[in-house]
Amino acid sequence: MSYILLMKIFVISVCLMISGWINAQTDYLLTADRVFDGESMHTGWAVVVQGNKITSAGPLEKMPIPTDAQKISFPNSTLLPGLIEGHSHLLLHPYNETSWNDQVLKESDAYRVARATIHAKNTLSAGFTTVRDLGTEGAGYADVGLKKSIEDGIIVGPRMLVSGRAIVATGSYGPKGFDTDMNIMIGAEEADGDNLIRVVRDQIGKGADIVKVYADYRWGRSNESKPTFTVEELKLVVETANSSGRPVVAHASTPEGMRRAIVAGIETIEHGDEGTMEIFQLMKEKNISLCPTLAADDAVAQYRGWKKGIDPEPLQIKKKKESFKMALQAGVTILAGGDVGVFAHGENVRELEMMSEYGMQPMDVLQSATSTNAKAFHLDNQIGSIREGLKADLIIVSGDPSKDISNLRKIRLVMKDGIIYKNEK
Repeated sequence: MSYILLMKIFVISVCLMISGWINAQTDYLLTADRVFDGESMHTGWAVVVQGNKITSAGPLEKMPIPTDAQKISFPNSTLLPGLIEGHSHLLLHPYNETSWNDQVLKESDAYRVARATIHAKNTLSAGFTTVRDLGTEGAGYADVGLKKSIEDGIIVGPRMLVSGRAIVATGSYGPKGFDTDMNIMIGAEEADGDNLIRVVRDQIGKGADIVKVYADYRWGRSNESKPTFTVEELKLVVETANSSGRPVVAHASTPEGMRRAIVAGIETIEHGDEGTMEIFQLMKEKNISLCPTLAADDAVAQYRGWKKGIDPEPLQIKKKKESFKMALQAGVTILAGGDVGVFAHGENVRELEMMSEYGMQPMDVLQSATSTNAKAFHLDNQIGSIREGLKADLIIVSGDPSKDISNLRKIRLVMKDGIIYKNEK
């Protein structure tokens, strides 16, 4: 590489760094017809951002406004905290493009990471400034590297909480169906018994913010979902992870898989398809949250041939609606997370729309995707609400999403850490 080319690269890099620094230091006054602060909707409010923090939020007439603040306002708009995606797989792309098996077995890590950089950008552009990414599905710890690349400003994307490889019981996970003499790469890390302690520690050491386990999976005699780990094994995982200050989350769809995870002290249940009222009441009692991933089931049903809006609803969709309704009735804390990657990144609002469609009030959905998720993910002292001292993760949308949740698709502005990444004036 020539000296001149190296100098050009250096100058461009310095300019980009300076540009990012300048943007981060800009003061802003943001106003909208409505401001949703993570709990309630307000009119006549404004938000002041200085650097990467919210320095004040409240009625405009009482607002101390920096003299050099850049004013941002859109007609007929709503200002909200940046949305939080509760269940994402940035290293996956829709299964109707490439099957899960082929993504795990045939796509190189380099190829998958290249795709993931676009997925991250699309997610942020859709107004989701934070994601909880729950497993690379065969791509090792690529999520750890993706997270650092975003933090270091190498690529554009949301703030990430990552779980690395996820943990499954030996023999339970896929890909499956190959000659038993072959060693097939599994889409997660196998561990059992006391070895779970070593694997949890190893994953934490390699950068996992969260430990994810599969409390059940499709490994029954007829390929039906059955519990995998014992309660004692799950307790080992929880004790080991918690000793480092990390939470454990569980893929669980069967009543027994969910019960074991709950008893073991796992913080959130992912999916919960076959949850019963008894199980949901136990979740409520133990203050364990449910991330229902409605949009993933809907997408998979369509991939299998269901013509939504034309054909009768498949049994799996009817069951999902019933379990979600029971969870709401039991008062379980509902997290917003769609299992994005099963369907396209950037279409994250699809989950929020379905939460509303399945019976959750739009204001409750807004809380779920902001302050509720932030609290459940131990981030409520940083993000999820609009109040003084929190990070300046903010979005502006056209219309009123508390009346129609689909207005969250009408993104006008995206700010993360005080830097504007989208501004449709």
